[in-house]
Amino acid sequence: MPDKNSDAGPTDPRPEELLRHQMPQGLKRWGRLAVIAAAVIALAGMGWRIYRSHQTASWTDDQAIPTVQVIRLDKSGKGGALNLPGDVQAYTNAPIYAQVSGYVQSWHFDIGAKVKKGDLLAQIDPRTYEAALGQARGQLARDSATLANARTDLARYQALARQNAISAQQLATQQALVASTAGVVETDRAAVQQAAINLAYTRIIAPFDGIVTSRAIDVGNLVTVGTAGATPLFTVSDQGRLRIYVRVPQNYANVIRPGMTATFTVPQHPDRTFNATLAASAGAVASATGTMLVQFVTDNSDGALQPGSYAEVKLPLPAGANGIRVPATALIFRDAGMQVATVDANSRVRFKTITIVRDMGAAVDVGSGISAGDRLIDNPSDALEDGDEVRVAGK
Repeated sequence: MPDKNSDAGPTDPRPEELLRHQMPQGLKRWGRLAVIAAAVIALAGMGWRIYRSHQTASWTDDQAIPTVQVIRLDKSGKGGALNLPGDVQAYTNAPIYAQVSGYVQSWHFDIGAKVKKGDLLAQIDPRTYEAALGQARGQLARDSATLANARTDLARYQALARQNAISAQQLATQQALVASTAGVVETDRAAVQQAAINLAYTRIIAPFDGIVTSRAIDVGNLVTVGTAGATPLFTVSDQGRLRIYVRVPQNYANVIRPGMTATFTVPQHPDRTFNATLAASAGAVASATGTMLVQFVTDNSDGALQPGSYAEVKLPLPAGANGIRVPATALIFRDAGMQVATVDANSRVRFKTITIVRDMGAAVDVGSGISAGDRLIDNPSDALEDGDEVRVAGK
């Protein structure tokens, strides 16, 4: 019978051996490495967290500095032109009124007719004034004869006075009579002259070469002198040359110089430009409008222009006359008035108060307060304050 212990292998441990623990070889070394790795990982995590915290703080600080768009200014080397409305008028314009009363006997020129100086425009019935002239001449002739007789008597009185044949009082009386009669004769001569002038006024004549621009009479009309608001019988205009009146704003009054030229256009000739020369300047600013009246003269020998027309006049401006042009988006209105925000060399905001000389809607011309080299902030925020640090976009 086989032995009951014969099935157990020669390598089976005994019970006491199973209770005995033996550490594998190299386990301690791997344990130390694991501890070191865990410490390194922990330190790396802490470092990364500290780095990220620092990055977050730096990003937050960066976001606290606003970024702005800046506009670089340049003063234009060209002066450009100032566009202003103008009023075209005839060089000489004469509304002609009656200087004597009477009925219109005839008229000879209608509107648009060209006339020469002295041409008869109309005739007022002269018969009344011819009679008055004849009466004045008769009175003069009668009084002149009386004066001649008085002087003859005076010569005789003087001869008698030298012979002591008459008294000194009689001589003085005759001398006074001659002087008085001479005064009457002078009055008569003046009456003759006045009657002749009145007779001449019955002829309505053209005062200069020109064009008849209005006629307000017809045959048989009664014209009277001294009527308030009377309509002129004719109007004659010299249109060979024209005057263009322009009101220049006070800001540009200093650019008006003797002999300067300007160009202008009129609606009836949109594709044509006319030239005009400065003829006169008021030399003073009208307080009601803040403008100075200037007068230009242009040739109109071809008749292309008509008095009373509207003109758009372009006045040449010297370099720098417009100041510095700034877009309207850069403007900001505060307690100090109209201002712009600039960025200085240290990236700090500096507010500057400006003076606007011309407003064109989308842009303004600034006369003072900024220089050509300033960097203006476009669309400045209301939160910006003087001295704030900013970051310029694109830098």
